[in-house]
Amino acid sequence: MPPRKKPAGQGELPGVAPVPTLSDIKDTLWKAADKLRGSMDAAQYKDFVLSLVFLKYVSDTFEEQREEVRKKILDAGIPEEQLDTFLEDKDYYEGDRVFWVPEQARWSYLSENSKSAGIGVLLDAAMQVLMDENPPLRAALKKIFNQDNVDQRRLGQLIDLISNTQFTGHQGRTARDVLGEVYEYFLEKFARAEGKRGGEFYTPGSVVKLLVEVLEPFKGRIYDPCCGSGGMFVQAEKFVEQHRGKNHLADLAIYGQEANERTWRLATMNLAIHNLRGDLSSRWADTFYSDKHPDLKADYILANPPFNMSDWHRDPEDPRWRFGVPPAGNANFAWMQHIIYKLGERGAAGVVMANGSMSSKQSGEGDIRANLVENDLVSCMIALPPQLFRTTQIPACLWFFAKDKSARDGHTDRRGQVLFIDARAMGTMLDRTERVLTEDDLRKISDAYHAWRGTSSAGAENLTYENVPGFCYSATRDEIREHDHILTPGRYVGAAEQADTDDEPIADKINRLTKELFAHFDESARLEQVIREQMERLDV
Repeated sequence: MPPRKKPAGQGELPGVAPVPTLSDIKDTLWKAADKLRGSMDAAQYKDFVLSLVFLKYVSDTFEEQREEVRKKILDAGIPEEQLDTFLEDKDYYEGDRVFWVPEQARWSYLSENSKSAGIGVLLDAAMQVLMDENPPLRAALKKIFNQDNVDQRRLGQLIDLISNTQFTGHQGRTARDVLGEVYEYFLEKFARAEGKRGGEFYTPGSVVKLLVEVLEPFKGRIYDPCCGSGGMFVQAEKFVEQHRGKNHLADLAIYGQEANERTWRLATMNLAIHNLRGDLSSRWADTFYSDKHPDLKADYILANPPFNMSDWHRDPEDPRWRFGVPPAGNANFAWMQHIIYKLGERGAAGVVMANGSMSSKQSGEGDIRANLVENDLVSCMIALPPQLFRTTQIPACLWFFAKDKSARDGHTDRRGQVLFIDARAMGTMLDRTERVLTEDDLRKISDAYHAWRGTSSAGAENLTYENVPGFCYSATRDEIREHDHILTPGRYVGAAEQADTDDEPIADKINRLTKELFAHFDESARLEQVIREQMERLDV
């Protein structure tokens, strides 16, 4: 029998092409845009593509608001001949946090002229008028399109590609929402394309989610001293929206700083495209040399600082070094002390760090770590699985700090204790080189933390904490002293019961163990270099 046709109203409508899924849109856009890249490297091309996506976003947002204004004016009985006066009133846009877009910067105008030989001139002019009319964008946008090395024909094709993509009709989501997700997706894809340099502006999504799920930043001041492209802020916004609704997004006040000019511009655009207004300072700057938020005391801090940074501005007299002066050759404990210095009296922080920070003793790092523990600032240590970071093979961990671990607000009194979680065996491989933490992994880890802490606003209430061999353990300061203040979770959680079977394919296991071995080699070489430098200073 021939297959039965679906009745109208069930599935696809006869003669009507189905609306592509958001996943399809992302994939199609990326593949097409990547083909248009030509000989331009990913780092440079990123600026062009993301700037165009941003321009499309602000234009669509403006047009949506313009239509709303039109309806309100006509419903109020105002004559149509007076309509333009109201439509051109900036107060109707800025009051709803919508950027004012002059006519020559609107996407419809640029799309109509995409085949023009001078499209680069038009795009640069559009960027200029946007900056002139919107002070928050004055340092964020850049005129990069009318340059000798920019293929104007391909630039026009990029505009056509974005113009012809259907951003509407996705389960009630607005075009703005879809464009926001496309922007995030492109950030991730460019980070992968750039390799190691991509890690400067992008933290893997599952790692950011874990930080947010543990800290639960519902309300207050949130800060990132090395904010990259702003992914921590965007994920915090999603968390609040998911659990409290859009009406509570204003409960978070965003503060950030970024040292790299191009990355700072990405962050500014990323916040704008998610309708988030934050203070990223008026320009980029080195956090150690010039703290742009000197008086800030944050309620939450989320950060992924550069691992083992050796070239950093070090002032031995800096008041931030309350627990010991960090070594000149490694800024790990400088970042951690800066973050603690910026916390409010009940603030909490989550920081991504290289694994060496949990056990290193050279150049006074062991003493600083001991001081952090003895001052009861460390609340939780999480060992992450390998291969979460495509841009580096250095094993990573998460440090969580808390200024107050008392029994306030119904929390369990955890003063003098640290929770250790070993998540090294978690995650699933996307391919042979990259692993992600699944939603179940995130839930298991965050539930363990919230059960240990006592309560949770996001659904982990009434959980009872207990130590689980091989996974989690609540250690006292006396136990940590016995381990010489080394904070590697594997030392505390013990070994899990071994399963009788090993389901990991042998090829995958060999690949994973090889990656881990090479990462240990890299760390060993780094430590050898540090020791050699110290020995040379002693003239040994």
